[in-house]
Amino acid sequence: MLSWLRWWADLLDTRFRVPGTNVRFGVDPILSLIPGLGDLASPAFTLLLLVQGLRQRVPKVVIARMILNALVDALIGIVPIAGTVGDVFWRANTANLALVERHARPGRAPSRGDYLFVFGAAAVFGLLALVPFLLGIWIAAMIWRHVIAS
Repeated sequence: MLSWLRWWADLLDTRFRVPGTNVRFGVDPILSLIPGLGDLASPAFTLLLLVQGLRQRVPKVVIARMILNALVDALIGIVPIAGTVGDVFWRANTANLALVERHARPGRAPSRGDYLFVFGAAAVFGLLALVPFLLGIWIAAMIWRHVIAS
């Protein structure tokens, strides 16, 4: 199963090389140019990697890191054209496969970096979620002041 997942991760992230450079890319950035199809390839592969990680008893914090890698990949991909370029450099599929291979039992315990990444990303996402809430409160207060002043 892992050799099959390696083949797909390579195809999605690093199969081709930009001539004259060391920059590698896969079909993921190419597929992202096709509306709908590009939005499904990486999440489908991520799901397979997560299932494999769970089957191999990868620690939960590493599973969380894999999910966050996929979320960052999705956020990068949202931006038209720049997201396609970002897909060349943010290789979530390859990173997640490496995490499964490294942490499968009997494997290496989660590192301090795994925990820092998960908690740091959770903090960033939490702050991003908090911004619209605070903006809504500020707008409501401005409207309330305007209504009372009238």
